[in-house]
Amino acid sequence: MELNALLAQPVALPSLPRAVALLMSELAHEEPSLRRLSQLFGTDPALGGRLLELANSPAFQLPRQIAGIPEALALLGTAQLRTLVSSAPLGTTSRSVPGVNMQQFWRYSLNTAKLARSLAGSVHQNQIAAYTAGLLHAVGELVIHLADPDKAHSVNTLVAPFDLRRGKIEHRIFGYDYGHVSAALARRWQLPEVVVDALQHQGTPFDNNAYEPLAGVIHLASWRARAREAELGEKELAVSFPGEVGLTLGLDIDMVLQQDPIDWTARPEAADYVV
Repeated sequence: MELNALLAQPVALPSLPRAVALLMSELAHEEPSLRRLSQLFGTDPALGGRLLELANSPAFQLPRQIAGIPEALALLGTAQLRTLVSSAPLGTTSRSVPGVNMQQFWRYSLNTAKLARSLAGSVHQNQIAAYTAGLLHAVGELVIHLADPDKAHSVNTLVAPFDLRRGKIEHRIFGYDYGHVSAALARRWQLPEVVVDALQHQGTPFDNNAYEPLAGVIHLASWRARAREAELGEKELAVSFPGEVGLTLGLDIDMVLQQDPIDWTARPEAADYVV
């Protein structure tokens, strides 16, 4: 299936049930906490994407596009937020997205967002845009699995969805990868070009005369998060580290690992909502 045909397929990205429940609880208050809402929207790629899509819609006629969840929340009323959250499809079963472990996907996406924000700060890039791009960078994987499950299954037989080689193999088979799909969604949602470009070039941020520093940040952040999911040891980290990307950004492997803001020893359920 070509990319345009894939994007034409109607798919509903599932949301983390706990995030939806906690958001509805917070939105039931007379004066919901914007900080708490920002934290919760920032844990879920589908909810975060829908929020930013709504904030960037023509209805608001803004002079510039919004890249961050806190700014988007400042635009919307409580009633609009309740409608957005209450209508979110829930990822309540293991088959919500065939071939993808959704608990792992949500954890991995949040970790990538946190890592991207931290790394962006170290190389003087926009941390708000970095967090958003990190949170949304793999939503294209869900679209591929939902819209073309047979083709996604053919890739799954070669590599797992969170394997470090996933993007390259998808590109070899499809002619595009999850990053290109994520970028197309972000463009459809009218997100800022800095986010779209970071998603589009995340797989090869400095190839073919491209120079997208934020894409390099996402590349390194996703490398670290995927390496964690694969439980790579010290030697495997050193071998798999994308050194050329790091060199271009002025970061070696030690600098990347030292920027790591995540306590990997914490239980996932205890850390899921610390944004």
